[in-house]
Amino acid sequence: MKILRIIARLNVGGPARHVVWLTKALNNGEFESTLVAGTVPDGEEDMSYFASENGVEPIYIRELSRELSVGDVFSFLKIYREIRRQQPDIVHTHTAKAGTVGRAAAFLYRWLGWRTLIGKPRGVKVVHTFHGHVFHSYYGKVKTRVFLAIERGLARVATDRIITISDQQFREIHGSFGVGREEKFRIIPLGIELSGYDQINRRVLRDEIGAREDDVVVGFVGRLTGIKDLSLLINAAGRIFNSEEGAPRCRFVIIGDGELRGQLEDQTQALGVTEKLSFLGNRTDVDELLAGMDIIALTSKNEGTPLSLIEGMAAGVPFVSTAVGGVVDLAGKPLEEKEGFQVCERGILTKARSAESFANALLYLAKNEELRKNLSIKGRKFVALNYSKERLVDDIKSLYRELWRNGVS
Repeated sequence: MKILRIIARLNVGGPARHVVWLTKALNNGEFESTLVAGTVPDGEEDMSYFASENGVEPIYIRELSRELSVGDVFSFLKIYREIRRQQPDIVHTHTAKAGTVGRAAAFLYRWLGWRTLIGKPRGVKVVHTFHGHVFHSYYGKVKTRVFLAIERGLARVATDRIITISDQQFREIHGSFGVGREEKFRIIPLGIELSGYDQINRRVLRDEIGAREDDVVVGFVGRLTGIKDLSLLINAAGRIFNSEEGAPRCRFVIIGDGELRGQLEDQTQALGVTEKLSFLGNRTDVDELLAGMDIIALTSKNEGTPLSLIEGMAAGVPFVSTAVGGVVDLAGKPLEEKEGFQVCERGILTKARSAESFANALLYLAKNEELRKNLSIKGRKFVALNYSKERLVDDIKSLYRELWRNGVS
């Protein structure tokens, strides 16, 4: 079974690792996989090294990138040409831009096949994975409506199966935004490499930032872009450092890079917290750094299911997050209502998008060591049961076999 997998760019983040793992795993006697990727724009870290480390050699299309441009015409033509050359059984697209251009090219390939091969349509099946979505908080109203209309059209005529990575994401994309018929959807959570998280030195991060053993280290891992709303996290840190006596001694660390780094560093300086908030840039040793955290924080306006939180849970780090996308499923049932936030089974969710609410949630968890231990234990168990890389690969294999065996209704 030939698989052509397409992603817009191999930048730092969960989707890049996701497609590399799948491409590597689905190259055996049953499957043959090829990965097509676009270019990483300036200001974003390139993860092509991760593909190389895993023995995956993508076909790069220079014109394919995140933003809309005239180059999309060329990327469409090149992807169409690659589909014709590869003649895959399944085209599987990942992320919004690759999903638009890749599915349009696959649709043309199928459409021309019906008309050029009498009685023998080209049987390629098309799958798209939503790692997140751009239907709110990314663009203005007009642009968002255009993207939503395009997505609804592609879901209707050019997609055989639609994958969401959490129940909450399915409810948003299909229920709230009306994309696709329900029977086309499959919910397949992310997967990660779980081995090794119990054997990591807690002191690596803490020594680097000068944190004492009794300090509570709050960390963020991800791209420094607008959708992550790191300004909210920095403002919350400022409130904590200026809070009443008796607050625990906290240190903050931001791991990652992006176009907003300079602006965020300026904000940190303006609040007078540069000595207590460290920017470490992009790192390849994130698994080691996670082990030194006591809390992992996420302030995003929109998310799929953030790999950083899943990896944090695997490392036994409890989280405080805004209630966005698949984070709601990671947190589990609400157990206790507090002022501005909820204590859930496996994490804490803020109800209001304010620095005060986020700071209150962080302080509550920082002061409660017993709760941190409890969330740590539950988080580890949950991730071990639901988010292994092996489970992800098995789920994708099952979906492909279903399409291969039964066709698509």
